[in-house]
Amino acid sequence: MALLQANKDLISTGMKEFNVLLNQQVFPNPPIPEEAMVTMVDDWVDFYINYYRKQMVGEQQEQERALQELQQELNILSAPFLAKYKAFLKTL
Repeated sequence: MALLQANKDLISTGMKEFNVLLNQQVFPNPPIPEEAMVTMVDDWVDFYINYYRKQMVGEQQEQERALQELQQELNILSAPFLAKYKAFLKTL
């Protein structure tokens, strides 16, 4: 069963906003450990999931599927950022 259009739109908006957040990041000086950055990004994903949870529409099952898709997409978006941070740490 396909997601409701309203939820698809929310997922798209969440992905765009999350991508803006990632692109605005400046690596800290002094740097934090890679594990701490992973934790921070996981916290950002959780924040977005909790924020959009209140806005999802449809039955509970539909909302949960939409949130799972959003979480998956945010994790995909965060992977290159974390790889870039890991490469940054190796240059130090």
